[in-house]
Parts: sequence; structure tokens; C-alpha cells
Amino acid sequence: MDTITKFQARFNDCLKYGNKRQTELAKAVGVSKQCISDYKSGRSVPSIDTLYLLCKALDVSADYLLGLTD
Repeated sequence: MDTITKFQARFNDCLKYGNKRQTELAKAVGVSKQCISDYKSGRSVPSIDTLYLLCKALDVSADYLLGLTD
């Protein structure tokens, strides 16, 4: 499984099992809801700055989202 696919799967898991809706997460991170949808579907990946904000908002590490750790 490549890094983008791992990110997509783990990002979707965080949204599914977390407390945030896509709209809330988009607002917290400063991106559009469409952008969050693109991350979910694998059409797009976040910039390093956005990845940092996603990790903070979802309370997970970048290593986890990128599939480097469990």
C-alpha cells in the first residue's frame, strides 16, 4: 500500500471514529469542505502545513496518518 492510500484510509478512519464532521474539520483547518472530501477520496493530499493542522484537529500524529506508525 502506498503512502497516499495509507493516508486516505487512516484519514477516513479518523473522520469515521472521531468527533468531527467534515465541515467542522474544514473550518478548524482553514480549507473548504470540498478539500476535505478530496482528501477522503484520494483525489488530493494536504500540504505539509495543512497536514500539521489536520493532525492537531484530529489529535493524531503525522506518522500515524502517513502510515509510518500504528
